[in-house]
Amino acid sequence: MGKYGSIREFMSTNYLHFNAAAMVDAAKGYETHLMEGGKMMITLAGAMSTAELGISLAEMIRQGKVDIISCTGANLEEDLMNLVAHDHYKRVPNYRDLTPQDEWDLLEKGWNRVTDTCIPEEEAFRRLQKHIHKLWKDADTSGERYFPHEYMYKMIMSGVLEQYYQIDPKNSWMIAAAERNLPIIVPGWEDSTMGNIFASYCIKGDIKPSTMKSGIEYMTWLAKWYTDNSAGKGVGFFQIGGGIAGDFPICVVPMLYQDMEMHDVPFWSYFCQISDSTTSYGSYSGAVPNEKITWGKLDINTPKFIVESDATIVAPLIFAWILNQ
Repeated sequence: MGKYGSIREFMSTNYLHFNAAAMVDAAKGYETHLMEGGKMMITLAGAMSTAELGISLAEMIRQGKVDIISCTGANLEEDLMNLVAHDHYKRVPNYRDLTPQDEWDLLEKGWNRVTDTCIPEEEAFRRLQKHIHKLWKDADTSGERYFPHEYMYKMIMSGVLEQYYQIDPKNSWMIAAAERNLPIIVPGWEDSTMGNIFASYCIKGDIKPSTMKSGIEYMTWLAKWYTDNSAGKGVGFFQIGGGIAGDFPICVVPMLYQDMEMHDVPFWSYFCQISDSTTSYGSYSGAVPNEKITWGKLDINTPKFIVESDATIVAPLIFAWILNQ
């Protein structure tokens, strides 16, 4: 080993000010929260699965460093797309130079671009579609109903995707989550690719919409989970990016307190947000943590951290710290 024998050592030596220091403070706060018996929710916005966050997040899940995840439908499915079609992905490092015609050409060739990475429609979307449709149809026929992530867990655990694996499965956070049966909340699942596909089957009359449990049912499930798990040190909130993945679950606390009138409900007991969103007029994703006090989400004394930086860089470093790498 060289001068810096570990990521922790490197961070401790070099990251002493500004966003770098905030990142270290947030990592230490996360670690302290767990050591004192707290539980942690991680929320995933953006395209973190396509950014291959699974390389670090899967190990966090395996080691019990996260107790529940809230994520967009895109992050749910894109981890599996990366799992089964990684070799077919295409990088476009010069994506800033693309013309509208260049983008159209990508569309016609079946490439769906996420910044500098193109997801291949045939190998990624369609491979998942035929297997997940069977699970949806079987449930519909038998009158069963499940959450979006539960269907994906069933697909993973059945082994039908193993024939397609193109990355080491230890780098898939969805496999790690399925093996642990980790609770997942997926607000707004309908706007994902799989959500659109499900809607198309409903429009065709092939499947009933009620075969898929809804966002309201996710919230009622989360309300029970939160009340069952918020004793003692409580539940922390680690938010990667902004958007509905974070906005939806953080509201469970004021909902329980104000609408259910459960006045003994604890606030979130740790909060960190990694975001480069600006604090502009009405921007919730860019709002500083203190604004959440006025909405009954965080306490005055809740440890609060905000790292105004790129989550694809920051999150793996914080996870490496927590995993003592």
